Parts: sequence; structure tokens; C-alpha cells
Amino acid sequence: MLRILVIAAALVLGTGVAVFFVLTEPARVAAASLGPHTPNLDNGRTMFFAGGCASCHASSKEDRTRLGGGAPLHSPFGTFYAPNISPDPADGIGRWSEAGFVSAMQDGTSPDGRHYYPAFPYTSYQRMETADLRDLFAFLKTLPAVQGRAPEHELPFPFSVRRGIGLWKLLYLDGRQFQADPTKSASWNRGAYLVDGPGHCAECHSPRTALGGIVESQRFAGGPNPEGQGWVPNITGKGLASWSAKDVEYMLETGDLPDGDSVGGTMAAVVRNTRELPAADRAAMAEYLKSLPPVDGPPRPERR
Repeated sequence: MLRILVIAAALVLGTGVAVFFVLTEPARVAAASLGPHTPNLDNGRTMFFAGGCASCHASSKEDRTRLGGGAPLHSPFGTFYAPNISPDPADGIGRWSEAGFVSAMQDGTSPDGRHYYPAFPYTSYQRMETADLRDLFAFLKTLPAVQGRAPEHELPFPFSVRRGIGLWKLLYLDGRQFQADPTKSASWNRGAYLVDGPGHCAECHSPRTALGGIVESQRFAGGPNPEGQGWVPNITGKGLASWSAKDVEYMLETGDLPDGDSVGGTMAAVVRNTRELPAADRAAMAEYLKSLPPVDGPPRPERR
């Protein structure tokens, strides 16, 4: 009887392990699925600034095109370090294929087949058009190669087990690209694309679940700073009720607020990127943000 129980337990355990590995298999984009493409470097530059690549990956304050990484990102799960995404062949992405880059951005999968942690906001980047990702990759390859690797992430168990991220992706990575709303203007759709896709605004401006996923019912409604210090404002119609679209557009260009103050912290770094966008793109983002219905965010703790 005991032997039968041991065998049954082994079978159950083996089945569970097999199911776990099937469910957590990292997805990849096949090179053959991409087809021919002529890179548009101007568009790649726009995607670079819309995506805020330098904000996390720049290793030089003087030259934000030097993407050697190394900046820490503190979170409740541990400390992540932004990797080197310069064209350096040894320490950066110089040897990456185009399909490998698209897989990283859309599926959160590294070229060697490992899950990336969602501190890398691929849940938003998955919305980007594949052509835009290919243009971005081509633009990144024109930037200076920087030697040096970022430190390893500092994560306690079980967060240090990357394979488990595959289960997280089942909950929060749906694989859908942006779909334009035919009832809206071209400008509104452009703004929605930039905000929800490359701009990944919801990644900071939304509260998180205990598993670190965005609370969809409170998307853009603000909440605790993901890095643990401060509060990120509500940018739905609730938080921007007194703002005009021009106010939002001007803030994205200058960092100046309607009350005469100016943005600080991580938002200052965001503005360093959005000011490089075409004026029409900032106007489109403002149009979209002002269209968001009012949503109550989590209650903000009283300041002491």
C-alpha cells in the first residue's frame, strides 16, 4: 500500500512539474514571421524618446545616448538593475537579432530564452506595432557602444526564480497589440497608442496588486510610487479635472504645472523625453489623457 502511495505521489509531482514547465515556457517571435522591413531611423528616434529608454538605461548624465545601464530600481520584490542596451557586442545588445529584440519587447523573453522580470514594462511595450519596434532596434544600433554589465538583480526567493514569471505572464501579459478605435480621431488614437504603448504611463500611474500587476479598474488613478517613496498622481479625469489639454501638452514639453510649480522626481526624467517628441505627438497624448473618465484611486495617506 505504501509503495502504491509513493508511486501515486511521484506521478502527481511529476505531472505538476510538467504542467508548470509547459505553462511557463517563454514565448518567442520567429524571425521568419517578421518579413522584409526598411528601418525608419527618424521613427526609431521618436520611439526611443516615447519609450523613455534613456531614463532607465542611460549610464551617463551628460550623454543620454550611452545606454550602459546599471541604474537601480527598488521595489517590494527586491532591487532590479537596468541592463546595458547599447550596441556593445559583449555587454549590450550588439549581437541580438531583430527577432530577439521584438521578443524581448513583446513577450518579455531574453534572446537566451529566459523570462524578463516585469520591472521591464513589456506589459505596455507589447501594445507597440512590430514595425515601430524594428525601427527602434535599428535606431539603438546607431548609438555608442558602452562596455560593462549591470549588477545582478538582488531578489529574495521565490522572486529569484525566473521561470515562475511565466505564471505571472498568464495573468498580466495578453499579447495584444494596440487596436485603434474607429469612433475616435486619428489624433486621439495616436495619443492612446503613445500613452498605453511606448509611453507606458500606466506602469507608474496605477496602483498594483499584491502580485505586482496593474489594478485595471484603477488604471491611471495614481497610487504609491512603485519604487517605494512618494505618491504618483491620478491622471484620469479625476486628477486632471482642472487642467486643459493645453496644460497637459505644455507640461509634457516644459515640466511646468498650471499652478506655477514644476514636476520633479521620475516625472522630470519623463519630460526630458517627451520634450523631444514632435509637438503633434504631445498634443495627441494630451487629447487622450484629457478624455480619460474620472476614476478614484486608492486613498492617499495623510502627510505628517
